Parts: sequence; C-alpha cells; structure tokens
Amino acid sequence: MFELPVKEIVIFVAVILLYLGAAVLGSLQLRPGGDRYKTVLTHLFALAVVLEAVMLIFRAISLGRVPLTGLFESMIVLTLVLGLIYLVLGMVIRQVWFSTTVAWIILILILLTAIIAKPAAEPLPIAAKPWAIVHGMAMILGTAMILLATVSAYVYLLGCRRLKQKKISQVLGKVPSIEKLESVNLVSLKFAFVFITIGLASGIGGVWMERESLGGSFGGWLIDSKIIAVGITWLLLGLILLAWRLRIIKGRRKAQTTIAAFFWILFAFVGAVLLCNTKHDFSSANLRLHIQSGESNPSSELSPSNQAVPSEESNTLNQAVPAGQPESSRESNP
Repeated sequence: MFELPVKEIVIFVAVILLYLGAAVLGSLQLRPGGDRYKTVLTHLFALAVVLEAVMLIFRAISLGRVPLTGLFESMIVLTLVLGLIYLVLGMVIRQVWFSTTVAWIILILILLTAIIAKPAAEPLPIAAKPWAIVHGMAMILGTAMILLATVSAYVYLLGCRRLKQKKISQVLGKVPSIEKLESVNLVSLKFAFVFITIGLASGIGGVWMERESLGGSFGGWLIDSKIIAVGITWLLLGLILLAWRLRIIKGRRKAQTTIAAFFWILFAFVGAVLLCNTKHDFSSANLRLHIQSGESNPSSELSPSNQAVPSEESNTLNQAVPAGQPESSRESNP
C-alpha cells in the first residue's frame, strides 16, 4: 500500500477508516437503541464511495483511459459498487443485521485490497478495447451480485437459527423477513450468473482475437489459474440455480452453497493472484515481468528491433576480406 503515490495513500487510508467506522457502528446497531447510528452509518458509506470514485478518477487521468487493468483498481470498483448497492437497498431493507453484515464484508474486502495495492501502471493498448472493458465491468458486477447474495444468505441463516431457538425478540425488527431474504438471494444469484457468463464470454473471445499480441498459445490462456477459478465459480452458480429449479436444494442448503461460492470467488479474485502464477493482468509492468521470466511474445522475436544488426566495424572488416578467402587468412589480414 505504501508504494502508492502520497495522495492515493491519504485517500485510501481515509477509505479504510471510514469502512472500519461503518463496521463498528454496524455492530453497535445490534445493541438496544442502536438504531440511532443508522444515519451516521449511511453517511460513512456515502463518503467512502465518493473517495473511492475520486481515487479512480485520479488513476483515469494519469493513465488516460478506464482504470480497470489491474487487480487493485478492480477491487476498488468492487467495493465502490457494493457501497452503492448498500446505499440503494438501505432505503428498502432497514434491518440492522443487513447493514452490519454488508459493512463487515466491505471492510474485509478493502483490507485485502490494501495487500495488493500497487501504483498505476501503463496499460497495454488491448486494455482499451471494448471487449476488455465489458469483460472487466461484467466480472466486477457479477462478483458484487455474489457478495449481495452472500449477505442475504448469511442473514437468512441467522434468522432461521434465531427462530429455531425461539429468540423471536432478537429477530423481529433486526432481520428482514425470511421471504424477502430468499428473494434477494435468488435474484442476486441469477444476476451473478448472467454477468459472469458475459465476463467469461467476452474475456475468452477477446483473448482469442488478440492471442498474437498477447503472446503464448490460446490454450495456455485457458488453463490460467484465475480463468480456471472463475470458470469453476460460473459452474458452481449454474449448479446452484439448476438445483433450485429442480427443487433439489432450497432454503438453508441454498444459502450455505451461496456462502461457499463467495469464498471461492474471493480466491478467484485475490488468491489466484497472490498464490498462483497468473498472467491475467493487462498492464505493461506485468508484461515486462512475463518477458523476464521467459514468457515473451513469440511474435516479438521476429520483429526488426530484435534482429541482430551488423555493426559498422564488422561491415568494414567484411568489405576488406574477399568472400572466398580462408578463415585463417582473414584473421591475419591487416
């Protein structure tokens, strides 16, 4: 995080403190009389979203294009989208457990973002292609929908547990109705599946069209760790929706598998970058790292800049020695 420019460090630290304050106030809401923190909590979310937008604007100005080329920018956009979703849904879902869960999930995400924070790197020209922008935004929106489904699933399980223990007073007014939570969970899963389908289709199709400029084989990109992890997420979401459609799973089981999908996509976004050797980065700095590790673009080997150019001294020597003269006489030729 401390590799960032000073102005970005100041903004990012302020964002962390705002989400930390939101998480603390969210927990205080659970106490008797905690409803009075609701307005302050909303203001903290709104201010954090504005600061994240300012940081992205600074990056867009410095890069001269949409800042979606690295994991850090993608995570900032993700937490920004989640903050906006909370501000919108908070007007409808006023129960404190919902806002508290959202606040803590965003805090966890922003702390993970601090681990992978990097200064803005000049993106490859391919990052400005329409398919690349569609791919990035679709994956971010899909992840945001999974996180929203996870929040509703967790609160659903909490409500079911409290009802089972007959703690009615700890549920009424603090947890949304079971039907509302099931509806939010299902709609979020459907949107997540649609967005991730668009993200995978646009990403794989774009890599196919730009495979020569990206370097390596198309198959090599398909077996990239991050692409495999996202593909498994897409498959898991499809199976959850199919099982719900066939009435194989519902209620608690669907909520539990939703939470499992959340942890898996968290690994796909962050873990695959930190723990696996992924090439899923479209910044020029990342490309240089791949070149140094031997993953250079095959087409670059044939470029004129990489071909050996005879020096002036060797040209002069070759002109002074007849073409048919033996090697030994070349060495002794004055």
